[in-house]
Amino acid sequence: MEEIQKADGAKIIAIAGPTAVGKTALSIELAKRTGGEIVCCDSMQIYRGMDIGTAKPTQKEREQVAHHMLDILSPDEAFSCADFAAEAEKCISDILSRGRLPILCGGTGLYIESVLYKGNYLSPDSDESLRRRLAERSAQENYSELMRVDPESAASVHPNNVKRVIRALEIYMLSGKTKTEWDREDQRSHMRSGAKLFVLYCRDRDELYRRIDERVDVMMKSGLLDEVKSLMPFSSGSTAAQAIGYKELAGVLLGTKDLCEAVEEVKKASRNYAKRQLSWWRRNKDAIWVDTLSYKSVGDMADVLMSQINAD
Repeated sequence: MEEIQKADGAKIIAIAGPTAVGKTALSIELAKRTGGEIVCCDSMQIYRGMDIGTAKPTQKEREQVAHHMLDILSPDEAFSCADFAAEAEKCISDILSRGRLPILCGGTGLYIESVLYKGNYLSPDSDESLRRRLAERSAQENYSELMRVDPESAASVHPNNVKRVIRALEIYMLSGKTKTEWDREDQRSHMRSGAKLFVLYCRDRDELYRRIDERVDVMMKSGLLDEVKSLMPFSSGSTAAQAIGYKELAGVLLGTKDLCEAVEEVKKASRNYAKRQLSWWRRNKDAIWVDTLSYKSVGDMADVLMSQINAD
């Protein structure tokens, strides 16, 4: 086990980046080398039963390294970014108290930043009557409105993610400030002391898309359709129903969509999500960008990151 410099080195590291870029493999390799523990930062992996479609770490991977913030909720339960930040902070404090290194890893940029920047995320409370009025409109109408008032938030969310689009509009209508403005005010100007943020990417975008398509094919062979079927009892407004892979395949089970068509939609939605993830991190001045194609193996990449973790 490699020693992490405690005086000046990173006390917390984060591994971020688009879907299918290799975050899980790298975080596990770093955890093995440092005796670290992984805090998963993914808005869908927190839900029980959503294993295949969210590319959740396998049981074997969890046996190798301790993982936190997985399988903590039922798919029909609501969970805000503030909720995540509070629970993740408890995990981090516990990991640090045992002399281990917390390694944040996941695809949800807002979740990672809520921990690294310690924002309080005190956006306005919800207004149920306003939400009902917005829900009566079409998804495209709401998304077009969000594009007009808060283009940055619109760029970070899928047009069919009804809950997030409505929440962003709700924030603007209740406060007169956009969700983007709230997020910026909530963040401190500097990342928390002792933290380092690595964002993985592929300089060849076609290679990333190939990996995404291949991952979806593997998910289908692993039983994703059956997993979606097991979640169908939840209402159409549940978190499970909005997740990529789940909402597309639900149409197959309802008889409104062809399987091949749905699988292609999953691949396209995943590629578009990867674009939004990269756009999210490009605005972060603290990100250390890591081109995965520059390394022959995960081990080689870990070697370089270890030197940066211990730098300064």
